[in-house]
Amino acid sequence: MKHEIKSTLAKLLATEDLIVEHKNVETAQFDVHNRVLTLPNWDNASEGIFDMLVCHEVGHALYTPDRDWRVGRVLSQSFINIVEDARIEKLIKRRYEGVSKTFFNAYNELSDNDFFEIKDKDIEELNLADRINLHYKIGNFVDIDFIPEEQYFINKIDKIETFDEALDVAEELYAYCKQQKAEEKEKLDEMQSDNNIDFNMEGMDSADSSTDEKGEYEVTENTEGEPQASNEPIIEDFEDFKQDNQGEEEWNEEPESETMEALNDALKNLTNTQSRESTYVEIPELILENIIVDNKTVHKKLDNGWKDCYIHRENYVKKYNDHYDISELDKPIFDEVDAMYYKFKKDAHKEVNYLVKEFERRKCAGAYARSSTSRTGVLDTKSLHTYKFNEDIFKKITVVPDGKNHGLVFVLDWSGSMSNVMMDTLKQLYNLIWFCRKVQIPYEVYGFTIDYPNYDKERVVAVKDKEIQIPDNFHLFNFFTHNTKTKDLDHQLLNVFRCAATFDWNVNRTWMQVPLGFRLSGTPLNEAMIALRQILPQFKKNTNVEKVQCVVLTDGEGQPMRYNREVKRDWETCLHMGTQYFGEGCFIRDRQLGTTYVCEGHWYDDRNQTDVLLKNLRERLPNVNFIGIRVMPSREGSSFAHRHLGYGNESYEKVMVRWRKEKSFAIKDAGYHTYFGLASQALASDAEFECEDDATKAQIKRAFVKSLKNKKMNKKILGEFIELVA
Repeated sequence: MKHEIKSTLAKLLATEDLIVEHKNVETAQFDVHNRVLTLPNWDNASEGIFDMLVCHEVGHALYTPDRDWRVGRVLSQSFINIVEDARIEKLIKRRYEGVSKTFFNAYNELSDNDFFEIKDKDIEELNLADRINLHYKIGNFVDIDFIPEEQYFINKIDKIETFDEALDVAEELYAYCKQQKAEEKEKLDEMQSDNNIDFNMEGMDSADSSTDEKGEYEVTENTEGEPQASNEPIIEDFEDFKQDNQGEEEWNEEPESETMEALNDALKNLTNTQSRESTYVEIPELILENIIVDNKTVHKKLDNGWKDCYIHRENYVKKYNDHYDISELDKPIFDEVDAMYYKFKKDAHKEVNYLVKEFERRKCAGAYARSSTSRTGVLDTKSLHTYKFNEDIFKKITVVPDGKNHGLVFVLDWSGSMSNVMMDTLKQLYNLIWFCRKVQIPYEVYGFTIDYPNYDKERVVAVKDKEIQIPDNFHLFNFFTHNTKTKDLDHQLLNVFRCAATFDWNVNRTWMQVPLGFRLSGTPLNEAMIALRQILPQFKKNTNVEKVQCVVLTDGEGQPMRYNREVKRDWETCLHMGTQYFGEGCFIRDRQLGTTYVCEGHWYDDRNQTDVLLKNLRERLPNVNFIGIRVMPSREGSSFAHRHLGYGNESYEKVMVRWRKEKSFAIKDAGYHTYFGLASQALASDAEFECEDDATKAQIKRAFVKSLKNKKMNKKILGEFIELVA
């Protein structure tokens, strides 16, 4: 959570969607070309220091250009860092006045904790570059003096505005410090020569010392008559200088910045390098034509599948003619199922008309609520007689704005667990399709599967490292589309109805077989969410609608996702592309938005993954309303509500009261804009008044009340849905 907050801070300061990564690195880095800001895991840093470091790196993101400064320049990296740090911190303080306080407090803390390692040092003995570095970072807390020729650099740095100016000053400062160090070396050589002192790793050479026979130093007198050792250095601070440089094997003529190095080392101690390495995973761009099984292909394969049922029956009966009567071949296979469909279609007219009526009523009410009344400037002759006591004597006009035109995209769960509720779910879906046809709302219906054979072995997405893995057998059936003629649509609805019947054990399924490729499979819900990133904008463009409602009908969670990962196996010489489940330290990143989402949790728990993908969809597609319809047994209502609302709070209790009473509820902003929970037994829209011929009056009454209750619940559920659409 802390890292998310700091990432958001960086984006806000940069006024762009930077890619912010938190990794096990020792120092912050900014890739100015790819706009990627990499921040260490500063878990040991205080809040103030963390904020300052983020502001500092954002300063580089905003003001440090993407180019190689080394061309034609002779200077050290540390000198560039000193001058450029001063420049970008000045600019970001100018841009955000409140940031000045952040830097002040953070550098005060760094000074108190001796991050620059100057506690036991004389600041005046540091080279000019180090003192300039201290001046611009902790100059408010330590005394730093500059002689006039050094103040020259301070004045120049204060006026720097561009990166090129920073390079010029850094190069000039480097040359000055190098000259100073050369003079220092020359001075040291002179002292060595004048005093016959050998600077070696062992210290003073005894052969060069003047001692008497007793091994004592020879003593002479100075001009003032005071005894003096003959080997005493001329410069009084020489011994101190020698001590500082003792142990160096060779003289380094290149000037360095001790304080910058000390600060970098201290900041490394703030990082938690033992934390789990963060993994940033991209959402891939899919090849839709290899994923979507188009509407015509779907129904051609279904038609062929029903023909195969007859062929299969014929072959089986002839093979086992001793067990079957040949007259069996004359019996229709689908008559019973087809009769069920046409009966449902006839009975559904009332439900559809109710939806249309509710839609028109709510649409008009919405338009009226948005209407505005204004004066025309033309006198209303009917109100002229009131002019003495009424100033409003002008005609008015009421303007009713046009409502937004809508489109609907349905996503149907074609997984194995849907077998018991597929028929009832389809009936609800069919009602909504017929509603769309009546009010002329464009729509598309897709079913997601992971069992469709990929004979051509065509990739559904190019496999790249650190991208979400999309299985090649993941497909979307385009079951229904608004471009279909009414007659063809009726045939297609019957086709899919037959499929649902093959999954329903309450239906006589003799000789009925699921067509190849249309068997229920796993639940690639998350993969479908990824596909919607491309499908929905395409649908909006093709239909020219302003507002899209995306409805996802499912009975459970999606299967857990993996991501591609390059690994080096011991027995191979090159990298191998493997896969990895999402887990702790995993993030999903959208480069287009510049947004990063935490995607942690156990590999077997994908609820967080689906919510993350929905959040990304809502941010990418603000004109799309995402509606979830979760079909479940009555016993799962409590756990479902608890997952999204918590337990024991007012919202949870309110939802559960409705669930116990109506077997349905609606939760707002639970990944989806609205998430409907529906008990599977409450879905049946053909709740008929049925009872036995010999039923008692009490049994007839209960059956009648039950049928009315089921119809009422259906109307309430559908009414809430229509309200969202209208």
